[in-house]
Amino acid sequence: MAEQTTRTLPKRSEIADEYKWALEDMYPNDQVWEEDARQAKEWIEKIRTYKGTLGSSGKRLLEVLQLQDDIHRIVQKLYVYAHMRRDEDTANPHYQALSDRSSSLSVTASEASSYIVPEILSLDAETLNRFINEEEGLELYRFQLEEITRQREHFLSPAEEQILAQAGEIAHGPQTVFGMLNNADITFPTIRDENGQEVELTKGNFIHFLESRDRRVRKDAYNALYSSYRKHKNTLAALFHASVKKDVFYARVRKYNSALEASLDVDNIPTEVYDNLIATIHEHLPLMYRYVSLRKKVLGIDDLHFYDLYVPIVQEVDIKVPYEKAKELVAEGLKPLGEEYIKILKEGFSSKWIDVYENQGKRSGAYSWGAYDVHPYVLLNYQETLDNAFTLAHEMGHAIHSYYTNKNQPFTYADYTIFVAEVASTVNESLLIDYMLKKTTDPREKLYLLNHYLEQFRGTVFRQTMFAEFEKITHEKVEAGEALTPEQLCAIYRELNEKYYGPELVLDENIEIEWARIPHFYNAFYVYKYATGFSAATSLATQILEEGQPAVERYLGFLKAGSSDYSINLLKKAGVDMTTPQPIRDALGKFKQLLDELEQLIG
Repeated sequence: MAEQTTRTLPKRSEIADEYKWALEDMYPNDQVWEEDARQAKEWIEKIRTYKGTLGSSGKRLLEVLQLQDDIHRIVQKLYVYAHMRRDEDTANPHYQALSDRSSSLSVTASEASSYIVPEILSLDAETLNRFINEEEGLELYRFQLEEITRQREHFLSPAEEQILAQAGEIAHGPQTVFGMLNNADITFPTIRDENGQEVELTKGNFIHFLESRDRRVRKDAYNALYSSYRKHKNTLAALFHASVKKDVFYARVRKYNSALEASLDVDNIPTEVYDNLIATIHEHLPLMYRYVSLRKKVLGIDDLHFYDLYVPIVQEVDIKVPYEKAKELVAEGLKPLGEEYIKILKEGFSSKWIDVYENQGKRSGAYSWGAYDVHPYVLLNYQETLDNAFTLAHEMGHAIHSYYTNKNQPFTYADYTIFVAEVASTVNESLLIDYMLKKTTDPREKLYLLNHYLEQFRGTVFRQTMFAEFEKITHEKVEAGEALTPEQLCAIYRELNEKYYGPELVLDENIEIEWARIPHFYNAFYVYKYATGFSAATSLATQILEEGQPAVERYLGFLKAGSSDYSINLLKKAGVDMTTPQPIRDALGKFKQLLDELEQLIG
């Protein structure tokens, strides 16, 4: 018998340079980072000297707003670089320290400028308008100033704002500790792959194993991952409880009725949008039950488990997508967005915007990030699957959104809100799947793609809404004075899975611990935006395909707008009204159409 070897992740140094992002475009070396850090500290000390003087003149107000932008701009760059270097290898102590320093600098900058908003709020509307009219440069800040005064009742006195700013680093504690536990400390056992070879389980290859044709492999990977989190359930529950209590504390201090209201008010989104999403999904859960039942039928199994939800239901089709092929596929699929968009996309591919492959210690998952003064970056942990090809399209949607807004907006308005952040990424996915469905002539491949598209709906609309409901329930319990024990969190999560997936899915014991591994729960009330963003994107992609250039122009205008207007208004201009449940209903109508087509093809 041939000797079996265990496959492990490569070290960072073993990854070819062409597949690593070029962070040197941000800082050529750490010494230049240190020089900027010194500059940032000087500016932070300077901005303290303006305290108590903003009401003296429009000129004084303009000076402090410009200096605040300079500080935010340089601190953003310092922070992004340090954290992205850390993400390359989360066990690297040098970049752990550098990221900690950048976090402290960010908190210090917030504390030093914490007087600005209270002093602006101390000005009456007449004085503020006079300043804007008299001092030409203040016109740029008109929308920002109006946004500050909109939230007037939720700001505190200068002294209280300073205390809250100083507490910022402590408040990030639960998220920071979870990140270290989740990315650096937690370990997973090896499992046997389809060939009987021992392979190290990682968060990066977990979904790949869940897509395996071999049910034993799927089950082993599923149980290995979740049993590892279960061993830490008490620590993870304590961290999550602390994070929720932090959210509730800040909401109450700022005089909001709930943590949900406080979170949504940042984007000027009414809580009805959140509640409408959950209610509308509840109305359409029978569609999910139909899909689960169909999956059980096609797989030909008596009991459908959670680890059976990711395997493609078309057994004969095996679509392997190497990274180079994925780039070509994405470029073809996004052609409806026009030549300019494709040119930017290819620039990102060829100019090392992307960190492609998994390595030891690398942060899990995928994201797009960057700073105003440099091109965007994308982190991947690429596996050769169709899902990962869509991840590439998704993250490049974020990146090109950032590219457009940075090129077309001043720094003040270059950072688009989280509410619209998932729209551009999901438009890319919608266009890519449409291209592939139209291109294929193989009925089996079409079945595969239809199933993949339905899985996007399941994961992005249904599952993220379930996450959103979990966040709502847990925050409401803490607001009511209840504690969140590991047992209670598991019970809540189990009941939600039962509600969302229906009677045909066997609820394994391990599914109840899934809440413990979701990083987004430490950025509360974020995940609902995946579902609303997917719905908006489904509508926009349809308009682009049906209308052509006029819809493309509206869409590119949206990408260029940054935060120069409220998110709801920007989407309305692009062609979608998210103040109503209609976009959610339209998206679920698309889900039904795809499900009908899949059922007909299967027969």
